[in-house]
Amino acid sequence: MSGEMWTPELAILRGFPTEAERQQWKQEGIVGSESGSFLQLLLEGSYESIFLNSVTQNILNAMTVAEEGIDSYLEKQIVTFLDYSTDLEKSERQQLIFLLGVSSLQLFVQSNWTGPPVDLHPQDFLPSVLFQQFSEAKGLDAVVLSLLILDGESVYSLTLKPILLLLARVILVNVRHKLTAIQSLPWWTLRYVNIHQQLLEERSPQLFALAEYCIDQVMKLENLFVDDSGRYLAVQFHLECAYIFLCYYEYKKAKDQFNVAKNIGKLQINLTGALGKRTRFQENYVAQLILDVRREGDVFPGYELSPAPTPQEHLTNNFELNDDTVLNETQLADCEQFQMPDLCAEELAVILGVCTNLQKNNPVHKLTEVELLAFTSYLLSQPKFWAIQTSALILRTKLEARSTRRMERAVRQTQALADQFEDKTTSVLERLKIFYCCQVPPHWAIQCQLAGLLFELGCTGSALQIYEKLEMWEDVVICYERAGQHGKAEEILRQELEKKETPSLYCLLGDVLRDHSYYDKAWELSRHRSARAQRSKGLLHLRNREFKACVECFECSVKINPIQLGVWFSLGCAYLALEDYGGSAKAFQRCVTLEPDNAEAWNNLSTSYIRLKQKVKAFRTLQEALKCNYEHWQIWENYILTSTDVGEFSEAIKAYHRLLDFQDKYKDVQVLKILVRAVIDGVTDRSGDVATGLRGKLQELFGRITSRVTNDGEIWRLYAQVYGNGQSEKPDENEKAFQCLSKAYKCDTQSSGWEKDMTSFKEVVQRALGLAHVAIKCSKNKSSPQEAVQVLSSIRLNLRGLLSKAKQLFTDVASGEISSELADEIAAMDTLVIELQDLSNLFRNQY
Repeated sequence: MSGEMWTPELAILRGFPTEAERQQWKQEGIVGSESGSFLQLLLEGSYESIFLNSVTQNILNAMTVAEEGIDSYLEKQIVTFLDYSTDLEKSERQQLIFLLGVSSLQLFVQSNWTGPPVDLHPQDFLPSVLFQQFSEAKGLDAVVLSLLILDGESVYSLTLKPILLLLARVILVNVRHKLTAIQSLPWWTLRYVNIHQQLLEERSPQLFALAEYCIDQVMKLENLFVDDSGRYLAVQFHLECAYIFLCYYEYKKAKDQFNVAKNIGKLQINLTGALGKRTRFQENYVAQLILDVRREGDVFPGYELSPAPTPQEHLTNNFELNDDTVLNETQLADCEQFQMPDLCAEELAVILGVCTNLQKNNPVHKLTEVELLAFTSYLLSQPKFWAIQTSALILRTKLEARSTRRMERAVRQTQALADQFEDKTTSVLERLKIFYCCQVPPHWAIQCQLAGLLFELGCTGSALQIYEKLEMWEDVVICYERAGQHGKAEEILRQELEKKETPSLYCLLGDVLRDHSYYDKAWELSRHRSARAQRSKGLLHLRNREFKACVECFECSVKINPIQLGVWFSLGCAYLALEDYGGSAKAFQRCVTLEPDNAEAWNNLSTSYIRLKQKVKAFRTLQEALKCNYEHWQIWENYILTSTDVGEFSEAIKAYHRLLDFQDKYKDVQVLKILVRAVIDGVTDRSGDVATGLRGKLQELFGRITSRVTNDGEIWRLYAQVYGNGQSEKPDENEKAFQCLSKAYKCDTQSSGWEKDMTSFKEVVQRALGLAHVAIKCSKNKSSPQEAVQVLSSIRLNLRGLLSKAKQLFTDVASGEISSELADEIAAMDTLVIELQDLSNLFRNQY
């Protein structure tokens, strides 16, 4: 995209103009024009005035209204103005429509995110004739909300002023091809996507495709990110992209975007340790985790291009902890060492972004909480911007809700965050500073968080009041279900259905009663577009182990909306149960594409590949699973088996060590046999290397195993084989093999019942004979004749014991002869006993 950019576009993106820009607008004659008056109102935050302006009224009002949808009506009016109005030049008409679209989006954000409440109604700017088909304003809202449904995902029912978002969509999406004079339009479309997605129950593939297109278009703009002004805007843009990617499970792309923003801002953000005190009665300074932020090089130039800080009295109050033990904030021993630079809005937003990325990419764990609290403490130590302060406080309350000493502050703070929406002391202009770079949740999400905290504290009545007021029926049902009041949950849903039938209410009733007929009703009511209805129906089939029906429902749901992580996972499990491994592989593949750090999905994907005999793919997927969860012993167990199957012997040894970390006495003799055979025979592994090189690692592994599992003769014999089984040219290896074989023989003879079974007895005799031959070889390398005699005497005693048992247990009573089956073994033992006696005498002569 090239060509001249309309001069005020950068200021509109930024949210305010510089003095130099104001002077330039005067010179260019923008100030006195129609678009100039719209521009001034927009930059003052007087969005309602734009809608009450006569120009807007003329654009949106028609003499007659045909029978058509409200979205079609709005689009027709805007296209008519753009194409046929003769009062203004084409470029100015486009500018007016663009400013109307931006104002509409900002006013919608004010109505649902930032506050204060908006006193503007659709009747104020739309023709009265349009309302004749609606009995009340709520009727219009219901129609508009249904138009905002995308990919079968419902919109939050109490969304305020939805007509504003619909108008923003018509301008920023539907007629964007006609606004060729506005270069920054794709960026505003991206902002619309961000806002619309937060209203939907699940991710919308339509919106994600639009977001990716917009990001690509903005990146092509040649004159958007130039000069000092461009640097500030570049940071904002990359942060907004990162949040979009995070929302759609594109974690790697999100991380890359956060890093680009950090690099443009030239910030070094590191978690580090510092001596400090956390409690009032702490006498000594101990290591505390803190955030250290430093600038690389000079301060960001052109501070007038960054939003000015909001006066502190207009920010949400950051409550003190007021605990009798824990300090409000960490008291450092050397405050001078970690001086905080005075950061601008974009730099603070980058720190918040890095914090959010850390939260999304790490498990819920105590260490993660401590790291995130270090970020929030840092951000709250520089209270400058409403959006950043609100985001940091919301995150802190979520983290503190798990602490008994901090729970009270978490509740008070969340209440204050919920109340600030109604507070009119802070202007919307201040609240919108850096807003799109912070991912502040809508006001009902904060109230929902408050209800959740109250419910955890046992204040079920207060939590229910909030949930019912917010019409969050799913949470209402959960509250009643946890309280054991199943009948009350059903009653309240039926009451709401009497007022108005909606697919989501029927789905909830189906959840409560576990009845498929209600999901079918929701499906019909949605005209076969409710992904939720098929999702819930499928889950009920899954619970009842009706896998075939379950698969049909899930396939139908993901066809409507493919970005449903939980559904893909459940679908994969259902396919596994049906032994349709091709289907399960496809489902789990989609799962890990959406969430690359889902260890369980990777593990199940590898299981599918194993059953499909695609063992190399299984090995690779298990490697990914372990990257996500290094502590999951079942994954390691699958990994060790797959590693041996595909010839990754080094990885199999590593996996065995890891399994020993989990289970002290873990053993898998089959795997050990494969590893020993590979090393002894010099088998080539998957990389083309000969496994003989792993002998040292395998010896180390056996040393660790036998220190824990001492009573398994098979493992001792395998250990002996690694050392050459007594046939090595190295005396020390033969000695080690002899020790292993001796312990193996001891394990064999200490097990019960071996002497009563002929086959088992013959096996023990053969092992004793083998041990005797190794003993003879080792005795010749002993340092003293006494040691040699001791070894030979011990083996001779073993053989005599076996001869004695053979005569006792296997002698024919009638003939008095030992069983003919043992004749060869008896003869071999007799010969060896004589040989051992002779050799012992020979050594005794050397004393």
